[in-house]
Amino acid sequence: MATKPGIPKGTRDFSPIEMAKRNYIFDTIKDVYALYGFQQIETPSMENLSTLMGKYGEEGDKLLFKILNSGNFMSGVAADDLAEGGTNKLAARLCEKGLRYDLTVPFARYVVQHREELTMPFKRYQIQPVWRADRPQKGRYREFYQCDADVVGSDSLLNEVELMQIVDTVFSKFGIRVCIKLNNRKILTGIAEMIGAADKIVDITVAIDKLDKIGLENVNAELAANGISEDAIQKLQPIINLSGSNADKMAVMREVLADSEIGLKGVEECEFVLNTLATLGLKNELELDLTLARGLNYYTGCIFEVKALDVQIGSITGGGRYDNLTGIFGMPGVSGVGISFGADRIFDVLNQLELYPQETVTGTELLFVNFGAAEAAYCLPILVKVREAGIRCEIYPDSAKMKKQMSYANAKNVPYVAIVGENEMNEGKVTLKNMATGEQRMVTAEELVQQIKNKA
Repeated sequence: MATKPGIPKGTRDFSPIEMAKRNYIFDTIKDVYALYGFQQIETPSMENLSTLMGKYGEEGDKLLFKILNSGNFMSGVAADDLAEGGTNKLAARLCEKGLRYDLTVPFARYVVQHREELTMPFKRYQIQPVWRADRPQKGRYREFYQCDADVVGSDSLLNEVELMQIVDTVFSKFGIRVCIKLNNRKILTGIAEMIGAADKIVDITVAIDKLDKIGLENVNAELAANGISEDAIQKLQPIINLSGSNADKMAVMREVLADSEIGLKGVEECEFVLNTLATLGLKNELELDLTLARGLNYYTGCIFEVKALDVQIGSITGGGRYDNLTGIFGMPGVSGVGISFGADRIFDVLNQLELYPQETVTGTELLFVNFGAAEAAYCLPILVKVREAGIRCEIYPDSAKMKKQMSYANAKNVPYVAIVGENEMNEGKVTLKNMATGEQRMVTAEELVQQIKNKA
């Protein structure tokens, strides 16, 4: 007996219903991005390894899927190279290309490569899969989609304001209640200066970013393990535990960071974003969260993260301001700010809350039963009219028993069935059956269209 085929661990097949749901997510996000003037680009699934390597740190390099060179990929590789066993060195000989790890580095490459063609500020969005050679586990895949939007070539904080409006609009359309969390890396830098640990800013941000996952006690233990003094850790506690309104928190941070120029700059940036958004009537909660750090250390200004309020799940959107996206490719000084929606987590949230609109998961709306060649010939012109009206319909291709055709309709959750026999053909009509109620009516083609449009 033949072995049943499978797919690699960390990848997934998507059924027609799952694809309908995913397309609803992607289409909603695309529509909102377009409302705010963002234009879509795509980059290749594979990039030159020279583009990808060294951009994600040592651990990130290990998670890159590398593609063997075409033809005799072993040519030029000596036995000593194989015996040495250095994977990165060997990979450089065997592989010139790799699958993209994220959309940010390819975007930076795109901006540098096409800079003469771009109008700045450049507002782009990109919805494509990325690949990571990670250990698969629940909620973590080797292939998954990112839905990014970035503005480059502008320092204006109005970009941050608009990105938060985009987040609010998208989740309002989905019907997901969220909390949009905001912080600023300049504030975190100021805090590190204030507690006397300016040289430990990376260790501090990485540790407090885990607060939700591991709790305060473990965060403090990690800070101590990274060489941060007990005195500095104690000075950090009131800030980590700071509560009250956004205005209250801002007032406290103005006092705490009074002697930190960079810290006060971060406070001013946050105040502008918060105060501007307060006048724009967001539908979702906006919270200044001083424990928000975001793991990627290329962020230099405002940072944001979105949490669902009604489902226990990690961040479903994140992003922030960066000052030197293209510097890694020799084009310094291009500031940008961006967000990324976590499509896979949003998919899980919408499933758990059962928030998908029925029309998004409905495929065929009308099935024509096939009783024979004459009946099928009668139905085909009607199918043309129905499709011209925007109704998704099909005819059963074979003249099969009624039971089989109705089972097909039920299996596909088709809400309406059109039945044509001798009587219908004589009267120039069809019998329309509502599969949910069982009600049947003989109608003209025009009436059929209207009744389905009106969900009769």
